Amino acid sequence: MARIYDSRKRILVTGGAGFLGSHLIDRLLSQGHEIICVDNLFTGTKRNIDHLHNHPRFEFMRHDVCFPLYVEVDEIYNLACPASPIHYQHDPVQTTKTSVHGAINMLGLAKRLKCKIMQASTSEVYGDPVVHPQTEAYWGNVNPIGTRSCYDEGKRCAETLFFDYHRQHGVGIKVARIFNTYGPRMHLKDGRVVSNFISQALVGEDITLYGDGSQTRSFCYVDDLIEAFERLMDTDAAVTGPINLGNPVEHTMVELAEAVLKITGSRSKVVHQALPADDPTRRRPDISLAKEILKWEPKVKLDDGLRKTTEYFKSLI
Repeated sequence: MARIYDSRKRILVTGGAGFLGSHLIDRLLSQGHEIICVDNLFTGTKRNIDHLHNHPRFEFMRHDVCFPLYVEVDEIYNLACPASPIHYQHDPVQTTKTSVHGAINMLGLAKRLKCKIMQASTSEVYGDPVVHPQTEAYWGNVNPIGTRSCYDEGKRCAETLFFDYHRQHGVGIKVARIFNTYGPRMHLKDGRVVSNFISQALVGEDITLYGDGSQTRSFCYVDDLIEAFERLMDTDAAVTGPINLGNPVEHTMVELAEAVLKITGSRSKVVHQALPADDPTRRRPDISLAKEILKWEPKVKLDDGLRKTTEYFKSLI
């Protein structure tokens, strides 16, 4: 039987000291739940959860999900994995282990506890897409042996494990495919385009634009994404996903650079460098399923989100 005794849940968030995990924990605590935050602090940071250490319903455990974990909880959000190229390419074997072994360990826990578990998957499962925008029915165009494969294929394998545990063992699963998300608590040097552009602009460095800048991304502000997480977890058992979560408004890298320069008031120059290997040229989610099932779509406009993110980066710099 599930552990829930009343409306207050005990919830496990792996990767809880990371960018998305820490925001999710704030939201869950605000609703009265008890939180166990698990993180090995490879890319997560205690700075993101410092404000919670004296909270009576918050517990931090330094632990690597590649190893089994024995706790008693009502729900699991599995967010543990380096998510930016500069971090997941630092130790690609460990990145794959985190996705695959981490999924096995957390699914095993969910199986034992008979509780729901949500997997933070990624738009990278689509690779460099030949279908645009990407729907959940698209199987992707992924290089299995490239420098990004540790993350792309690791997340694809994790999805496989989630659905096999669901079919074979009856585990209640939710799979979210997350598209580019930004906001406060992003790592200053994570190599992602929003972090790069803002940090470079704030210190007056050249803004590095890869390729000709015509490649596109769709940027979702973190508060919007966390709301979608919660709505997905609260759906009935028949809803497993995968469900695309992201902003369907597409922007070129040139447009993003111009927006950052305007918001920061920087005089940084834009310089062009070669496009990294296997970097997708277009990325935009079809969020029809999220609109239909979750009654959700992003609300925060790019300029508003960039201003909030810039203020956070200023506090770091």
